[in-house]
This record gives sequence, structure tokens and C-alpha cells, in this order.
Amino acid sequence: MARKSLEERIADRVAKRPPLKEGKNFEHKPAAWLFAAVLVFTVLIHLVIVGIVMLVGS
Repeated sequence: MARKSLEERIADRVAKRPPLKEGKNFEHKPAAWLFAAVLVFTVLIHLVIVGIVMLVGS
């Protein structure tokens, strides 16, 4: 008996999962946290740079 391809095995495993409950699960929560972290980091860097320019500037 030949082994199923990786894609077929993944599809079988996903098909066995119960359906997601509405409002209970969000598949991309790590992406949301990463986006928020990058956004906060970018704003902080800009504020630091503006502060340095204001202190050093003429």
C-alpha cells in the first residue's frame, strides 16, 4: 500500500477537526499581535527620532 502524499494527509487531518465556534476562535491571532507589536515599535522609533532631532536641531 502506497503512503498518501503530504497534502492528502494534511487534508484528512483538517477534515477530522470539529468546526470552529463563532466568536470563540480566531485563526490569525498571532498575526494580529505581531501587527500590533510592529505598529507600536514603529511609532516609538519615530517618536525617539523626532525627539533627538528636536534636541540636536538648530
